[in-house]
Amino acid sequence: MKRPASSIGTAGSSPNPELHYPTRRMMEQKKSADGVLLVDKISGITSHDVVERFRRRAKVKKAGHTGTLDPLATGLLVLCVGKATRLQAYLMGMEKTYEGTIQFGWATDSYDAEGEPVGEAVEASVEHVDFEPYLVPFRGEIEQMPPAFSAKKIDGVRAYALARKGEEVKLQPKRVTVYELVLTEVQGSTAKFRVRSSAGTYMRSLAHDLGQAIGIPAHLKDLRRTAIGTFHVDQAIAFDKLADAAPEAILAPPHFQSLSEIDLPLAKLRIDWAQQGKMMQGQSFIMVPPTPVAKGELIALGNPHDQLVAIGEVVNVLREGGPVEVKPKVVLAG
Repeated sequence: MKRPASSIGTAGSSPNPELHYPTRRMMEQKKSADGVLLVDKISGITSHDVVERFRRRAKVKKAGHTGTLDPLATGLLVLCVGKATRLQAYLMGMEKTYEGTIQFGWATDSYDAEGEPVGEAVEASVEHVDFEPYLVPFRGEIEQMPPAFSAKKIDGVRAYALARKGEEVKLQPKRVTVYELVLTEVQGSTAKFRVRSSAGTYMRSLAHDLGQAIGIPAHLKDLRRTAIGTFHVDQAIAFDKLADAAPEAILAPPHFQSLSEIDLPLAKLRIDWAQQGKMMQGQSFIMVPPTPVAKGELIALGNPHDQLVAIGEVVNVLREGGPVEVKPKVVLAG
């Protein structure tokens, strides 16, 4: 019996999936460690420490995170596991949401509470400050200078390595976007805030630069990342549980999401079995998307079982609003 052609793919019959491809039941029986794991990081450890703890406990070799959290910070860390490590570049660009506290009175060399004070460490009340006019320039698309104590590379050397040696750190400003910046509480010498921003935005720099704008030195006292794209820290497994939880408990929902459940920040289209076969061989194929796509656009491709199987690139639009040629960039199936 032939499977009907996908309404999204090109017309024509597909190979018999019972002969050439695993059935849904077979796939459900074979559990894999391919997906993303949401972890609630604690303060005082590096993002790499989280990855290593997970690898040892879950007995998984292939894993990596999608965006570093400073040792001081807590909150959401998204780990790509197994085949999902091929998606790291696409997940790292998602917007981030943070909550934190700015301490006014003194700055530090690292722009956060772990650094050495620059000047006398004396608290300065900011309850009298009208913050709104000072916040406006930090919203929208802005030029931001990364901290000297950052992982940015200068001639192949990490900036923090140069800064620790007391050497001059010559960094270039980076264009980032702050979608939301609000102060949720001002009390004494501290101000609590919430930020939603593009990837690569330094909360330490925001705290430091806001202090400079007001004329009262400041640094980041604490920070918590609450969301990355559609991933939220409420779904995450606590870091401490990685020490004693069984591997099957770690690789379970809601903190673990399989490949088919990952919500990529890309348009999603379905392909048929024949198109998946070509894609797995590295070949381009023709398909008719339900909505127009542009040349160069990246799309998430799912099979008839609604499982994410690849990231494709539109390399040619054969007719506007009609068929397009898609080339696989990242293949997850097989």
